[in-house]
Amino acid sequence: MEKETEKVTEKNTVTKNFIELAIDKDLEEGKYTEICTRFPPEPNGYLHIGHAKSILLNYGLAQKYGGKFNLRFDDTNPTKEKTEFVESIIADVEWLGARYEGEIRFASNYFPQMYEAAVKLIKKGKAYVCDLSAEEIREYRGTLKEPGKNSPYRDRSIEENLRLFEEMKEGKYPDGSKVLRAKIDMASPNINMRDPVIYRVARMTHHNTGDAWCIYPMYDFAHPIEDAIEGISHSICTLEFEDHRPLYDWVVRELEYEVPPRQIEFAKLYLTNVVTGKRYIKKLVDQGIVDGWDDPRLVTIAALRRRGYTPESIRMFMELVGVSKSNSSVDYAMLDYCIREDLKMKRPRMMAVLHPLKLVIDNYPEGQIEYLDVPNNQENEALGTRKVPFGRELYIESEDFMEVPPKKYFRLYPGNEVRLMSAYFVKCTDIVKDESGNVTEVHCTYDPETKSGSGFNGRKVKGTIHWVAKETAIEAEVRLYENLVDESKGVYNEDGSVNINPNSLTVLKKCYLEPNFEGAEGGDSYQFVRNGFFCIDCKDSRPDALVFNRIVSLKSSFKLNK
Repeated sequence: MEKETEKVTEKNTVTKNFIELAIDKDLEEGKYTEICTRFPPEPNGYLHIGHAKSILLNYGLAQKYGGKFNLRFDDTNPTKEKTEFVESIIADVEWLGARYEGEIRFASNYFPQMYEAAVKLIKKGKAYVCDLSAEEIREYRGTLKEPGKNSPYRDRSIEENLRLFEEMKEGKYPDGSKVLRAKIDMASPNINMRDPVIYRVARMTHHNTGDAWCIYPMYDFAHPIEDAIEGISHSICTLEFEDHRPLYDWVVRELEYEVPPRQIEFAKLYLTNVVTGKRYIKKLVDQGIVDGWDDPRLVTIAALRRRGYTPESIRMFMELVGVSKSNSSVDYAMLDYCIREDLKMKRPRMMAVLHPLKLVIDNYPEGQIEYLDVPNNQENEALGTRKVPFGRELYIESEDFMEVPPKKYFRLYPGNEVRLMSAYFVKCTDIVKDESGNVTEVHCTYDPETKSGSGFNGRKVKGTIHWVAKETAIEAEVRLYENLVDESKGVYNEDGSVNINPNSLTVLKKCYLEPNFEGAEGGDSYQFVRNGFFCIDCKDSRPDALVFNRIVSLKSSFKLNK
């Protein structure tokens, strides 16, 4: 019995990632009584799929430990920050379902506390005003093999440093003429600890504080202060900040915060053959190669939302990816797998013809419209049925007819019979061609004894095709997306430009849909029978001119290892 109990216990044990194990240890040792995490984006662009991992990881930790999750903008660099980016980030975080605690926070609201923190360091003899230029600071810093040299201004008195720093704040010095540096160790093996700059003079209008300040804190100084002010217990960030952790710890230690936050790093999310870098996306936007930061070919969160991805699919993707200490790349096909899994049982399967070919049933009564019962999703009966109009003239996919078919082609060709989905059997009896020899019409006869649900009068056919009644069809534009990157050439050229796939977007202007799409709104998604999953574009679509984006095709090369 004891062995059986042990097995059950082992089977029911939920494995934890290394961050959760670290938090458990901190709680056991009494370092923290409450867990508080945050997502701290800089508002200098739109968020991408990698940021979604950070959002969901930080929010998930807060949820798991019954703690708090803050949304805070690290807006300490006004040169690239815009209100547009602030608004887009808020929309992304809320769309993903990450519920932040209280009001949205801004690092810029803490500028007074940061200034006082800098003054405190000066009074402790831990910071000094330096007149070296940016280039001279780099020269004095040394290399990975050689230690740095002390600034000639490093030994200024506390009184002089206080006066100069206040004069910097009052705007008495030109931009770039003076900086405030932490006094740590110019011989440190970690270059980040060689008297880093923590404040600079910069006359820039800030999106939040306007022209109230002409000095701004550096990120590595501001970030730990923000975390400490908000009572963040664990500052979860990506691996590139690992070498900055000693400076993070130095700041919170020297400023003597009673409960200092702890920084823990995890591996970034890298997707194969995609563009995520903000400067690269900005270049694509500025050059008009893509339709803004939310172009459905990008992997910004706004773009994924516009294309038709769901928060649930993104969360599923992040669970499959997991949390790691080492960088690795994930196949984009895994993300496609997640959206298919999320939508296949939820969304109705509707009929839409993307490459229309006219089909005429010669023995069907002219002018008659018959309404057939069609299941909304054959795998989910709970979604019910709908009425779909059927008539003498239909549209079918052009690929569903061939005049001279190859072997094992079971769709429509002269003399062959197929089943029209949820309708009748039809047999091809004739075709009409244009002057160039292209087939423009297919003529058929139908068997009224083979109506769907009747048992087909004991008859069988090998092929089933979908259709849309011509008289009641809705015309729409459909956009087919492929990877923005030409995968055969890699993502980037030597000059930093992106290898664009010339077939990344195909626009189909005259597609025909069954009338049940009437009243659909931007963001609504469906499965187009045999064509894939599609979403109504929330930017360009109108009620009288529907535009659909293909979210993903039906077939996948990705196999989930279970």
